[in-house]
Amino acid sequence: MALRGLRGAITVEENSQKAIWAAAQLLITELMSANQVHPEMVGAIIFSSTKDLTAAFPTAGVRQLPSFQYIPFFDTVEIDVEGSMPMCLRVLVLADIDKSLNEVCHVYLGDAKKLRPDISF
Repeated sequence: MALRGLRGAITVEENSQKAIWAAAQLLITELMSANQVHPEMVGAIIFSSTKDLTAAFPTAGVRQLPSFQYIPFFDTVEIDVEGSMPMCLRVLVLADIDKSLNEVCHVYLGDAKKLRPDISF
């Protein structure tokens, strides 16, 4: 087992609590499934959101999932770079998994696939 960083991103349909929570839950579910990660393997989850997503903390939505209430979470605002993708959540999951760096599956959903077409799930 080794500590690995699992990356992902997803675009959100609208700036509402429901949409942000649904997107965050989908992203985490897909990322963890793709890497066969269970919550007890996770050390921390860090979400960043673009400045146009202000209706809710993404981590509050993920905390609603079974077995996620004890994982340390952190929300932050993404650096506002001109021309960056709007309405986007990004995540970094730190987990102990039995995969090499090149075996880790990073998950990009929705329009966020354009951010990393070389590794999009």
